[in-house]
Amino acid sequence: MASIDENNILTLLNRKIKPGQSAKINFNTAKLYTQTTVEVPIIVERSTKPGPVVLITGGIHGDEINGVEIVRQTIAKGMNKPAKGTIICIPVVNVFGFLNMQREFPDGRDLNRMFPGSKTGPLASKVAYQFTEEILPIADYCLDFHTGGSSRFNAAQIRIDKGDEELLNLAHIFNAPFIVYSKTILKSYRKSCMKLGKPVLLFEGGKSSDSNKEIAKIGVEGIQRVLSHLGMLREDFSVPKANHTSIIIEDSTWMRAKYSGLLHVKIPIGKKVEKGEYIAILTDPYGSFRHKVKATQTGYIINVNQSPIVYQGDAIFHISKEK
Repeated sequence: MASIDENNILTLLNRKIKPGQSAKINFNTAKLYTQTTVEVPIIVERSTKPGPVVLITGGIHGDEINGVEIVRQTIAKGMNKPAKGTIICIPVVNVFGFLNMQREFPDGRDLNRMFPGSKTGPLASKVAYQFTEEILPIADYCLDFHTGGSSRFNAAQIRIDKGDEELLNLAHIFNAPFIVYSKTILKSYRKSCMKLGKPVLLFEGGKSSDSNKEIAKIGVEGIQRVLSHLGMLREDFSVPKANHTSIIIEDSTWMRAKYSGLLHVKIPIGKKVEKGEYIAILTDPYGSFRHKVKATQTGYIINVNQSPIVYQGDAIFHISKEK
């Protein structure tokens, strides 16, 4: 199990890392059916000064490129070299899925529904178990980066449990456009963090199999603000100014397509719409059908289905509910 001893020496995956040292550790999770070892690179940067341990992860779902890009930029810019404490970056947790641009593991299981895992379980469960036992215990704070699934584009948001004032404060410091109160999913990574008493911010932004510069910018700047708040951002980095107050979403609902057809979205993600406002058109391919989609309530659009073709009943907009 990971630990820091009385001399401030970090032991992680049987590797000892002294204060001021850097390390790249390969987390050997499993082998392919060809017996080829699959390794998950872990980048560790330590200051000479003691301080918190921040664990930054992306790619728990293998096709969520925005999260990978946010962690990659954090490393490439040198932001992961702390003024105090330790920063551990894992850009791609689910290397198996990343190789094939798939959300799940090769066994078809969603890693983010397998925590805390099992020593003798299926592949995804074993990886979750090793991660929970050998990496997560050392963290004081966790930042986990995700995107919307399939063609559903999430507005940049931090998801937290309602009633946790420490997380609410950290979420406001991160300063994504939205803070969404979201119940913790059973067997998720976030749930394991909470059970171990690790404050965790879950970032959602963009859609899978897509890289979005604006979403990546929001994520990287949010990391800077959190690290600055913890006293871990070096002086050669300026803290991005917070130009807005994050909007808190306490409840939300999905609008669904009344008809099958081609979807033409007419409003930008994140917009506040009024009930009855014209927000999209559904058409057929032949020019004989045209249906105006109107907002069913007043609220913010926090997710848009960007698929050009939808079926009746498909979720097309995620809209907040007014109190």
